[in-house]
Order: sequence, then structure tokens, then C-alpha cells
Amino acid sequence: MYMLLEQLLNGLTIGSFYALVAMGYSMVYGVMKLINFAHGDLFTLGSYLGYTFLVIGAGWVTATFGLWGGVVVAVLGAMLGIGFAGLLLERVAYRPVYKAGRLPLVVSALGASIFISNGIMAVWGPRFQAYPQVSIPTGNILLLGDIRITILKLVTILVSMTLMAGIFYVIERTLFGAAVRASAIDRDTSTLMGIDFRKIILFVFFVGPALGALAGVFAGLNYTRIIFNLGWGYGLKAFTATILGGIGNIPGAMLGGLLLGILEALFEGFVSGAWKNVFVFLILIVILIIRPTGLIGEKIAEKV
Repeated sequence: MYMLLEQLLNGLTIGSFYALVAMGYSMVYGVMKLINFAHGDLFTLGSYLGYTFLVIGAGWVTATFGLWGGVVVAVLGAMLGIGFAGLLLERVAYRPVYKAGRLPLVVSALGASIFISNGIMAVWGPRFQAYPQVSIPTGNILLLGDIRITILKLVTILVSMTLMAGIFYVIERTLFGAAVRASAIDRDTSTLMGIDFRKIILFVFFVGPALGALAGVFAGLNYTRIIFNLGWGYGLKAFTATILGGIGNIPGAMLGGLLLGILEALFEGFVSGAWKNVFVFLILIVILIIRPTGLIGEKIAEKV
């Protein structure tokens, strides 16, 4: 029983990473009908920016702002930096080829992914980089008897859930969110109704990468080691979570990411870590056979 609950907590932790990255995929696809293949590499770049903030000046940030203050600075700095990197990506890689069709956009996205990945390798090197131990709290709190959960893991889950709930509220309960949803359903009609589509694009290309950066920093803090191609695995799993929940659907991306993380952790804990990816993708295939649009489904405009 204790092992089950512990694996569920581990699954929620890694699932929160998948969900945050998946939300970025889903937001861009919902509005632009574009699979942003560079999104996983922005996740990695965010992780490296957080690492840089924590090691700059031999730990000057944590020495100045304290342990948790340094973590907050690293998270906010990475989110802001990667948010603007997402805007730059849209401006340089995607905007010039919008009118050329979907295939040039896909090629441009793949090119941007390769460029960012190799840029990270050129700047920080091809070897693993270790997040400084000082940034990882060693204290534990006791939960449900023998189950131990680190403070960092608890903070990771709470912060991720809070941000996901905040984005969900903005998209589903605000006037601006209604404009985003209207643009996703029918861009031309929403433009005729007075919605500034450029603002919607800027929103999704800033917020989506920023959420990925948050996941990247927390992944580095929890697992301590990062490498330039880290985004390949996380990006693939997050894209799988997006499809699992229903591509273009924000709640679906959240649900798919959390569910994927929990299934992966349970299989790793009770069966085999070597076969966890096979199990996860097998579950995905089964669900898509039963429900091709995903668990919640893609929101599609009805033609009348």
C-alpha cells in the first residue's frame, strides 16, 4: 500500500512535467494547427537557464536571496527568458512561412528544434550538467506513516497544479480566454468579430514556452542532471500526453500528462523500469483505438 502511494506521488511529479509541456503543445496547435516540434527543446533551454541562474557567480543568487529565494529567481528568470524565446521563435521561424502551408511550418519547426538543441550543446557543452546540490532541499516531511516525500517534490506538485489551474481558469472563464477559444475554433470569423489574432498568437507563444521552462527547472532540481537533448524524451512524452487527452484541448493536455506520469511510475515500480515506455505507448494505442479523439477529445468547429 505504501509503495503504491509513493509511486502515485512520483507519478504526479513527473506527470506535472508532462502536463506543463503538453499544455504548450496544445495551446499552439489549438490556435495555429501547428505541432511545435521545438517545444521540447525550449523545455531544455529553460532547464539550462535555471541552472545558469543557480551557478552564476559561484552561487551568488542563492547566497543573496537564500535557498528558496534562489530557486524562485531561477524559475522566474527561466520562465521569462523562455517566454521571450518563444516569441522570437514565432517571429523568426514561423511567421515568415505562415502563408506557405502546413508542411513548410513543420519543416521550419524541425529546423528550429535542431538549431536550439545544437545551440545548447555549443554554449553549455555536450556533457551532463549537474544542478547545484545547495538548490535541492534535503529535508523530508512524513506523509501517511512510512511514506516520505521531499519538500521539493511537494512544492513541484503544488506549484505545477496551481499554474495549470490558473491557465485553465484564464482559458475557460475569462473574456480573453473566450477569444482564444474562438480563434482556435474559427480564426476568420473571430477576426471579423473584432478579435486581434496577433495578440492570441503572442499569448500562446509566450505562455506555452514559459510553462515548459517551469517544468525544465523543476526537472533539473528533482533529478539533478540535465543534458542538451533532454527535451527529446520529455517532448515526446508530452506530445503523447497531448494526443492522449485530446490535442488542442487544454484540460485534455493536463489530464493526459498526469495520467501518463502515473501510469509510467506504477509500471516502473511494480513491473520493470526497462519496459515502462513500451507499456505507456501500448496504453496510448489502446485508448486511441477505443477513442481516437483522446480522452476528452479535440474541439472541432461544426460546419453548418
